[in-house]
Amino acid sequence: MATVRKRKLPSGLVRWQASYVDGAGKRRAKLFDRKSDGEAWLVETSHDLKRGLHTPGSVSPTVKDAAALWIKRCNEKGLEQSTICAYEEHVDLHIVPFIGAKKLAELTVPAVNAFADQLREASRSADMMKRVIRSLGAIFKEARRRGLSAVAPTEGLELDLPERDDPRPVIPTKRELQAIIANSAGRWRPLILVATFCGLRASELRGLRWCDVDFDARQIHVNQRADIYHKIGKLKSKSAYRSIPCSSMVLNTLREWKLKCPKGDLGLVFPNKSGKVEALSNIMQRGFDPIQIAAGVVTLVPVLDDAGKPVINNAGEPIMREVGRYGLHALRHACASLWIEGGKNPKAIQTLMGHSTIQMTYDVYGHLFADVDGDQRAAEDIQIRLLGG
Repeated sequence: MATVRKRKLPSGLVRWQASYVDGAGKRRAKLFDRKSDGEAWLVETSHDLKRGLHTPGSVSPTVKDAAALWIKRCNEKGLEQSTICAYEEHVDLHIVPFIGAKKLAELTVPAVNAFADQLREASRSADMMKRVIRSLGAIFKEARRRGLSAVAPTEGLELDLPERDDPRPVIPTKRELQAIIANSAGRWRPLILVATFCGLRASELRGLRWCDVDFDARQIHVNQRADIYHKIGKLKSKSAYRSIPCSSMVLNTLREWKLKCPKGDLGLVFPNKSGKVEALSNIMQRGFDPIQIAAGVVTLVPVLDDAGKPVINNAGEPIMREVGRYGLHALRHACASLWIEGGKNPKAIQTLMGHSTIQMTYDVYGHLFADVDGDQRAAEDIQIRLLGG
């Protein structure tokens, strides 16, 4: 039975005690300054009890403690160290400083919205806010798994963030791709060709094994990846495990490269000179960037001094230098665009790219599926129907 009674504390202060029996049959109580506050709290608590959504405040952990349990669970699940480090940054830099001392039971949907407002006022970017709220949701999910929470206040949350950036990926033009391929040589040529015509992620390229290159079936089977710490591990998701068809040029180049490729216990296709996992920084600095510069696919950036400030010439202008225009991931986007141009439908693109959902495929490449000619015909038809031929 839920009741609100006046209580006189040992200090002489008078408070109102709201009490109820929880789902486990244990009586719980909470003190309030006003009777009306206690009654309102009991109404809300009773409603949550009936829906099975109530966790007593006395057993609810703080956000900080719940976050520690979540990070522990991430380690137990064997997530990549880089992923766990990113989660720890979300917790240490963006969650704990604002709501770490609050109990999970206190975080309602309005409270989470207020937290998002705090992040915005603290100049967190829209992208970072999305990531942090996603991590907060994962904290609640782990707490629910442990029976420490019965709610999920971040689910379906609308952050109302500004969407001003162009969501379309930057894709090299065909002329740029031709120049890049023409200037690729040595150990870098097979890597550039596989990236361009097979669409592997950088981590998948670095973890690709010769046993996964099926010359007879003319396919590459993507079965593992190498993280930023050079550790071989599982792919990002179940859908990332896939088989990709290879052109004759890619296969022939790989056959030639296999004869020269450094040998190692890992059996990698694109290892370093010792046969170990190649660093992405080396691929960029020694391979892809010089290739782009030789191909004239460049952009200008200021030369920086040891303090990170632009070096100024006698005319008072910053000294500029040429760097490669694109990151390695741009070749993956280029591959997708070539597949789409070749008539692949969205579901096929999702499979070939290893996207976890079709929505991800549409979010990244939806604009490439547009029927430009059909849209133009529709525009002309509207004009004719309104104004006549």
